[in-house]
Amino acid sequence: MIGQTWPAEISAFTDEKTGRTIKKLTATGNNVHLYFTENSFDSRENTIVFTSDRGSGEDRAPHEDPCYNLFRMDLTSGEITQLTDEPGGIGSVTKTPDSRIVVYITGRQVRALDTASGVITTIYEETGAFTPGAPSIAANRRYVAFCRNEKVDVPRGPNYAGFKESFYRIKDGRVTVAYLDGTGAFDAWRDTHWLGHFQFCPDDPTIGSFCHEGPWHLVTQRIWLLDFTSRAAFPCFRQTERDSVGHEFWTQNGLIFFDNRGPGHDGTITSSRTQAVATDVAVKAAHAPGDEAPFRPYVGLADRRGYVIRQIDMPYYTNHYHANPDNTVLVGDDVDDLVLIDISGDEARLELLVSDHGTSWHTQSSHCHPTWSWDGKHILYASDRGGKVNLYLVEP
Repeated sequence: MIGQTWPAEISAFTDEKTGRTIKKLTATGNNVHLYFTENSFDSRENTIVFTSDRGSGEDRAPHEDPCYNLFRMDLTSGEITQLTDEPGGIGSVTKTPDSRIVVYITGRQVRALDTASGVITTIYEETGAFTPGAPSIAANRRYVAFCRNEKVDVPRGPNYAGFKESFYRIKDGRVTVAYLDGTGAFDAWRDTHWLGHFQFCPDDPTIGSFCHEGPWHLVTQRIWLLDFTSRAAFPCFRQTERDSVGHEFWTQNGLIFFDNRGPGHDGTITSSRTQAVATDVAVKAAHAPGDEAPFRPYVGLADRRGYVIRQIDMPYYTNHYHANPDNTVLVGDDVDDLVLIDISGDEARLELLVSDHGTSWHTQSSHCHPTWSWDGKHILYASDRGGKVNLYLVEP
């Protein structure tokens, strides 16, 4: 029920290896923060926005499709307030940094919530044989864009079920723009690939990025930039045969971060600690048989024209990265731990942040996806340690 509140559930413990205090923020049902390309933190208040099935009246495991709705937590008091009550639950979520506008997918609809007034507006409803993907709000707060892909018959489920099949079968993917006031929508780009990860540039509403989705080692050009003025798409970081690229996101100062792991890496990790598609290549392998030289993984920063302006070699890599406000330190979720990686100098330096985060890697909702707060003072992550997904907070 909208407006229902839950008292604080926060508990704390000390990491045995790092000595850091870790706060477990939730303890009821499954609780999932926004995807790592977004940010659950509020830029003005000490709050987060997240999804939870605590109001569903059901007890489901993370892989049993819990019925999620939107909630807000006051990080000072711990009080949790329900923001939506969609009967069918909600999927992907985005919001403005100040949390004034939250946009989410529910069923075949894209809806916008004004958290100040409580008004919810349906801004797009799918009527064709397409599935709307994760939305992103333009910097001018006038419109939202998201990818839509044709529906195909592929397996669905945890551990990236259907990942490879979707890559080969989807031949009609689109980037669609919907006005936040609900007055209309149009397709801004149409492609012959499975599209995903649409994100607006944080300070320019005319530029966005999207990806050709699929196993990284099969995708020949992952990251694309879309100019909404000219309706033209152009590649960001032109890939070669040896590149396996993904997990791109816009930094706070308008650069595009990406992860390049090299040949044979599909960008996944499963509950078996293996890759989902490239299972014949070890997760930590750095080169493929026959390569003229070992490939050293690296991360890169590109400008909004798609040119790489900085490359940082990584003698190790994690499953996801997120950058602090000035792009000097990364947080990453390794197989078992969370780490900080200082990239301010010529060589990357690794520091243990959280030992044994405890996630199973079984579902997307249980992936840690660590993200920095807007001010760089806190890191939020998820784990299904104990069976349900819960949220954790740690100071770097």
